[in-house]
Amino acid sequence: MRVTITGATGLIGTAVVAELRARGAQVSILSRDPERARVSLDAETVPIGDPQAAPSTPEPLEAIGWEPMRKPAPVAALAGRDAIVHLMGEPVAQRWTPAAKRAIRDSRVTGTRQLVAGLREAEPRPRVLISSSAIGYYGAHGEEPLDEEAPAGDDFLAQTCADWEAEADGARELGLRVVAVRTGVVLDRAGGALSKMLPAFKLGVGGPVAGGRQYMSWVHREDVVSMMIAAVEDERWSGPVNATAPEPVTNRDFSRALGHVLHRPSVLGVPGFALRMLYGDMAQIVTTGARVMPAKPLVLGYRFRHPSLEGALRAALG
Repeated sequence: MRVTITGATGLIGTAVVAELRARGAQVSILSRDPERARVSLDAETVPIGDPQAAPSTPEPLEAIGWEPMRKPAPVAALAGRDAIVHLMGEPVAQRWTPAAKRAIRDSRVTGTRQLVAGLREAEPRPRVLISSSAIGYYGAHGEEPLDEEAPAGDDFLAQTCADWEAEADGARELGLRVVAVRTGVVLDRAGGALSKMLPAFKLGVGGPVAGGRQYMSWVHREDVVSMMIAAVEDERWSGPVNATAPEPVTNRDFSRALGHVLHRPSVLGVPGFALRMLYGDMAQIVTTGARVMPAKPLVLGYRFRHPSLEGALRAALG
């Protein structure tokens, strides 16, 4: 199998590259700094699957330069591939200044448009485009369970996700199967939300945020990667897919579970206004929430590696 990946050096991308190479795939990456990305990814060798199934010497990693805000993706990196895995995007977890919001949106919406423009010129075209998205698509909700049929919200992140997915859907007109993977709060000690929580919880000063009643739709990194691999290989996977664990919990319950795993107290709450002062509008991601259910993966028979929160936390923390 030949696969091209964007956003390959991110939290999910490094694991996707390692897993595909462990399975013997020929992997190409698109990057603004291809040589630096190649060196970084060659050091990432831990797949999520059975290590005994991995080839002793992975296929060489091909790195190709691309400036996604300036031009379409290079046809040479797309033609003849079996699949494209599109994970590129400016980090959301930062203070949302006007410039940051513009970068968050453009990297996803314009970047995906430029990718599809490259696919339009590619022959033969790949069979499938796996495009990252996020559960921010749904906006803030209370206790209402949300599956993939729920509509988009109307806030900045929701509209960014909706437009991001709309650009990816343009590849359907080119004959590709398109899967939009709406990722939840990813658990991994190397990055994402969990890595930011750990210092406070390890010191015993962690706790619920803004009262803790809002839902956290979490997922272990291994399950996100496994779903993406399943979406590449299984033609039944199509359209939006919620990459979240089957048991979302409130922020309070999440804090309690993390404290229990770390053997630390978890009662010192963080007021919402403190987060808003620190992060501005971005704080709404933490102070509000959505109870997102992985309806489509379950219907398709996906078996979660880490379905329970405490088990997922223990695995993520090693």
